[in-house]
Amino acid sequence: MFAAERRQLILEMVRANGAVSLRELARVVQTSEVTVRRDVRALEAEGLLDRRHGGAVLPGGFTRESGFPQKSHLATAEKTAIADLAANLVEEGEAIVVGAGTTTQELARRLARVPGLTVVTNSLLVAQALAHANRVEVVMTGGTLRGSNYALVGSGAEQSLHGLRVSRAFLSGSGLTAERGLSTSNMLSASVDRALVQAAAEVVVLADHTKLGTDTMFQTVPTDLITRLVTDEPPAHDDRAATELQALADQGVQIAVAGGQGGSAGSGAGGGPGGDAVPARQQRRDVPLPGPRRQVPGAGGQLRSASASMLGEQSPGAERARVADLRRR
Repeated sequence: MFAAERRQLILEMVRANGAVSLRELARVVQTSEVTVRRDVRALEAEGLLDRRHGGAVLPGGFTRESGFPQKSHLATAEKTAIADLAANLVEEGEAIVVGAGTTTQELARRLARVPGLTVVTNSLLVAQALAHANRVEVVMTGGTLRGSNYALVGSGAEQSLHGLRVSRAFLSGSGLTAERGLSTSNMLSASVDRALVQAAAEVVVLADHTKLGTDTMFQTVPTDLITRLVTDEPPAHDDRAATELQALADQGVQIAVAGGQGGSAGSGAGGGPGGDAVPARQQRRDVPLPGPRRQVPGAGGQLRSASASMLGEQSPGAERARVADLRRR
C-alpha cells in the first residue's frame, strides 16, 4: 500500500470512529506502528486529525462519540484484559451498578458466574450478557432507549436510581484525564452516569490506554470521586499515557494495569469469583493508594475493601515507582 493510500484509510477510520489507537491503525493498514505514527504526524500537520496518547482523534480537541458497531471493534484485546482484571474486584453476594459501554459489557460477561450478585444497569448490552446467569439478579433502570449505545437515559433512568445504595459502580467513558476525570460526548449519558456514581460507595473506571489524556465534552466523574482505574499496559513509546497515569495516582486514584498486549482471552466468564482463572499472560501491575475517599452513609458496614482482596497495600513511594516504570517502558 502506498503512503497516500495508507493515509487516506487512516483518515477514514478516524472520521468513522472518532478515535483510533495506533495499534489498531497498524493492524488495519498492515504496517508497523512506527510507519503509522509517521503517517499520523503528516495528517496532523495538514490539520486533518489530532494526535493523542497512542492514537489519533478528530481535530478540534474534543472527540465525538462513536456508535456501538465502531466501538465494538476497537481495542478488543485491551478491553478483554481490563475486564478480566476488574472482575476480581467483585465478590459473592455484592450489589453493584454497571454503566453502559463495550468495556463494561465485557465485564458483565465475566460476572455471570458470581453467585448471589445483584447488578443494576441502564445498559441493554450488560443485561443481555447476564440474562442467562441463574445466580445473578439483574435490575434495569427505566428511561428512554438511546440506540447508538443501547443504553437507557433521561429522567426516567435517573429517577429510578434515587435511593439506591450499592458497594461499587463500574463505569467507562470516552476520555479520562487527571484534570477533569471521566468524560463522555453525550449529555444524556453523562447525566445517568452521574446518577450511578451517587448510588455507589466506590467508583471503578474501566478505560483502555487510548482514552488516557482524551477530554470530551461532558464530565461524568471528577477525579476526586474515582476510587480505582483499571486500564491496560500502555505501549512502551507512549510516555504521555504513563504521565497521565502518574498524575491520576498523585491525586489518589488506585491504579491496576493489566499487562499482556497480545491476543484476546475470549468473551466467556472468567477472572471473577466462581469463574475461570485469569489467563497467565495477564500480568497485573498495581498502584494502590489509600482507600476510598467517598463513602455513602449506611453502606460502609456492608462493604469489603477491594484493596485488601486484590490490590494489596503498598506505600505511596512504591506506587510512584511502578508508574515511573511504565514511563520508562
